[in-house]
Amino acid sequence: MQPQPDSPSVSAFRQRLTEKLGALSNPVYRRYWLGSLASVGAIQIAQMAQQWLIVDGLGGSALSLGYLGAATSIPTIIVTLFGGVLADRFDRRLLMIGVSVASTSLLLILAILDSTGVVQIWNVVVIASIHGLVMGFDGPVRTSYFPLLIEKHHMMSAVALGSVMWQFSRLVTPILGGLLITFGGTASVFYIGVLGWLSMLVVIISIRLSSPAPSTQRNVVRDMKEGIQFILGRRDFVLLIGLTYCTHFFGMQYLQLMPLFAQRLGRDADGFGIMLSALGLGALTGTFVVGRVRNHPRVGLIMIFGSLSFTALIATFAYTEIFSLGLVFLYFAGLANTIYFVIAMTVLQLRVPEQMRGRVMGIYTITFSLIPLGGMMGGYVASIYDERIAVIVGSGILASIFVLVATTQPVVRNLDGRRLAES
Repeated sequence: MQPQPDSPSVSAFRQRLTEKLGALSNPVYRRYWLGSLASVGAIQIAQMAQQWLIVDGLGGSALSLGYLGAATSIPTIIVTLFGGVLADRFDRRLLMIGVSVASTSLLLILAILDSTGVVQIWNVVVIASIHGLVMGFDGPVRTSYFPLLIEKHHMMSAVALGSVMWQFSRLVTPILGGLLITFGGTASVFYIGVLGWLSMLVVIISIRLSSPAPSTQRNVVRDMKEGIQFILGRRDFVLLIGLTYCTHFFGMQYLQLMPLFAQRLGRDADGFGIMLSALGLGALTGTFVVGRVRNHPRVGLIMIFGSLSFTALIATFAYTEIFSLGLVFLYFAGLANTIYFVIAMTVLQLRVPEQMRGRVMGIYTITFSLIPLGGMMGGYVASIYDERIAVIVGSGILASIFVLVATTQPVVRNLDGRRLAES
């Protein structure tokens, strides 16, 4: 018996539903997104617990937080270039399985050390550095794998959903982490992180779609060089990746110093979590704002304005003495920063050739490692003066860079939301 075709009304309904859901209308991508949400939550909740464990549980200082940031970021930066090459040479699905297994194991070791009461600061730093090596593969593989699961016209939707995933996690996990730390200690947070990575492992195993293998065997060093040369040959890529690097290194030092701001405002772990959640809620809101302005002919100027607003809001937050008012500044800072992030990444994903995607996005994802590395700079400045001065210095440098680019680089300033895919 032949299946009956859908009626026009049913077809129209499905079309509208697909437009509303975007990339989530694809069941494979939807499953991948949910698994990624679990692993991203595990990353963020574990980082929060590591910071609080060092400051509150083990009596560490601002400089200790800086060492933690460096231990996390430096190995990731070193490995990320090779991770991008591997993403273009091997099955990205199998690489993601390996990352999930390694991350699960490392968090489990940290959870056991913490729950048995033998953990020391150097244990946290060493495990963070090993996990940084693993994350050097995770970033480029993750960002080059999801485009295989969607159609090209869903790229902006998928990038926005990726941002939603991170920002929703930033909204929920800090509150959850703060409650878990208050009532169950940091060890309970690490065990929850183990479950998050296990969920990602199960999802990736269930997805059978593999990345296409390269047609010929290639030299690793030559591949890395080719990826770097491709970026250097494109002014738009150099500027967008460079601005993203600067944003995360100079502009987001406050994330690494957030436990100190929580204590300055007279709050414990729960207040620390609420502050991070305010950022997450703002960033989540920002992804919906981007959806409304993404086709604007002046989207480049909107992107620059968002970044400048972000620097002003973070600098103001640094000197806020009222907890509730600080949450307001953090909310709008998260919203403003997301506008830049989503637009910039969408342009890169749309313009990069598929055969170069792993290497280019590998170089791009170094940016996430610059947050804790910038935190080391912030921790050093904070140890000499205080955390407020550290944030003011970083945000001032970032604002100056964006003003310079806005006034001298029309390729960024004149980005047209109607033609983002055009070189």
